[in-house]
Amino acid sequence: MKVVILESLGISDDEFKLISQPLTDSGHELIVYEDGLSDDETLKARIKDAEVLVVANMPLSGEVIDVAEKLKYISIAFTGYNHIDLDKCKEKGIQVSNAAGYSTNSVAELTFGLIVALLRSIVPLEAALRAGGTKRGYRQTDLQGKTLGILGTGDIGSTVAKLGLAYGCRVIAYNRSENKDLIAQGVEYQSLEEVLKNSDIVTLHIPLTDDTHHLINQEKLALMKDSAIIINTAVGPIIDNDALAQALHKGIIAGAGLDRVDMEPPVPADYPILDAPNTVLVPHIGFATAEAMVRRANITFNNIITWSQGEQENIVI
Repeated sequence: MKVVILESLGISDDEFKLISQPLTDSGHELIVYEDGLSDDETLKARIKDAEVLVVANMPLSGEVIDVAEKLKYISIAFTGYNHIDLDKCKEKGIQVSNAAGYSTNSVAELTFGLIVALLRSIVPLEAALRAGGTKRGYRQTDLQGKTLGILGTGDIGSTVAKLGLAYGCRVIAYNRSENKDLIAQGVEYQSLEEVLKNSDIVTLHIPLTDDTHHLINQEKLALMKDSAIIINTAVGPIIDNDALAQALHKGIIAGAGLDRVDMEPPVPADYPILDAPNTVLVPHIGFATAEAMVRRANITFNNIITWSQGEQENIVI
């Protein structure tokens, strides 16, 4: 079986050898590309003879998939999968799994890193100190006692909710279905509009769909308190980021912490959110801890091993 890995999995050579050993010991061929090339013609040449394909967040178009006549299975080393043409996979009978859960704790921890950075003005105060300044003029507020509003209580949102309770927050949430375990721990479910109106902190943990694209727009931002902050460690286009930049400039809300915007970094210098006040911006790092990368590789290769034995885990299709 020929397994083609189209991008680096972010682990050391020793870790890679250890995790992939069950496949290589079984006589399967592994071909690894780590140069980051992602143009369609290069990808077509690389996957032409692949039976199994590993891809992380590199886009994979139907045109590329179409040339891989032997391809039967894709193991996505990522939680999301909207960068893969699943319609083409269905058409060709290709099964697809993802690496669900590998970064749950990592993303949840970054969420609180962004929250605390904004509440304590850490980024501007670090710059002020280096420039010989003091804390004068910068507001400091506690996390304890704040109302934390969570949009989406899947695995990551649920973890954020539990951490919020541990910090002493009142936790409210919006989700299509209610999690009875969270309710038992003190989480209160409300409508989307109520969560936006009542929260001191709004944090997003929902997938990107046609319904959630620009879910947080000018109208929704206007519902929030002018002292509230918004956090996005989910998917960038859930927020209309131009509307968010305007809201920050106008003081409609107090701040934003973003791990995701409308594109993968690098971000153009004229992108409006870069000039918005009271923002903490990081280049899509929520998933990228060293520990998460090892978990991701283990799940990805275990998916392949299980599939080769006639079963499928972490099913996408």
